Amino acid sequence: MPTLTVEGYGTFDVPANKRLVLALEQDASVDVMHACGGNARCTTCRVEFIDGEPTKTTAAEKACLEARGLTGVRLSCQVLCDQDMNVRAISRLEGTGRPDAGGAPAEEITPPAEWV
Repeated sequence: MPTLTVEGYGTFDVPANKRLVLALEQDASVDVMHACGGNARCTTCRVEFIDGEPTKTTAAEKACLEARGLTGVRLSCQVLCDQDMNVRAISRLEGTGRPDAGGAPAEEITPPAEWV
């Protein structure tokens, strides 16, 4: 079972291969944004990796980040918890004025993961 350390929140055991966006929200109780419902379209679920950044990425994540010119961040909706990770949740609901974080992300990566 991988451990997820979230800066300012603590360290949590999370089920293997759980989507990071869901682990942040459900296991670490972080008010992480996911305005597009975890579909790699909006970049509101951004995190910074302090340690344990996965080497693989989905084609959807790569395209979304490149289109917005974002570097040094990952989309938590496109990352699986398949190893120990240490992250900083940088896109949170608090302070946005939005009524909620967005639609609930599916259990599996959407769109279907094409790993690059």
